Amino acid sequence: MRALILDTAREMFAADGYEAVTMRRIAERIEYSPTAIYFHFKDKDALIRELCEHDFLVLAQKFASIARIADPVEKLRRTGHLYVQFGLENPNHYRVMFMTPHPKIDPAGSALRHGNPEEDAYAFLKSIVAQGIEQELFRRELRDVELITQTIWAGVHGVISLQIAKHNDQWVEWWPLEDRADLMIDTLIDGLTRKGK
Repeated sequence: MRALILDTAREMFAADGYEAVTMRRIAERIEYSPTAIYFHFKDKDALIRELCEHDFLVLAQKFASIARIADPVEKLRRTGHLYVQFGLENPNHYRVMFMTPHPKIDPAGSALRHGNPEEDAYAFLKSIVAQGIEQELFRRELRDVELITQTIWAGVHGVISLQIAKHNDQWVEWWPLEDRADLMIDTLIDGLTRKGK
């Protein structure tokens, strides 16, 4: 029942936005009473919090397969590709996590360990960037871990979000996603590292 509520809510949040979805509408969609949903979730904020925590943990666990790669540049490249793969395989998850405004999730109240690379995908990416800075792989003037991390994330996010939101748009003749993702990831890495100079 709990999984059904979460899956239905995710689908509705992705399609209609967080604000437009009510607990009553979720209950109607799954053909249960609102009381049944409130038995599992105190309110809509509690529901979205659990939904996001689950999906963020799934994303972070995807990176476990590449955590042992020694070369930070190769690890960055593989992380970018896994991130794209996650977005394509889970477009509704991705929309709710990164493309749908919803209430802030307070790290202090989260079941996930904020800042732990094993549970926090952003922390995982930051750890790779920090390793690259330590090994002097980035351009000399690039020393800020947060700036580099957020720039890489923004670039790869752009590729995924355009694919999810605009892949059927007839206005643009889209190149294959794999080509766009490869070029974005290579451009970011080449532009940020000393190899690119």
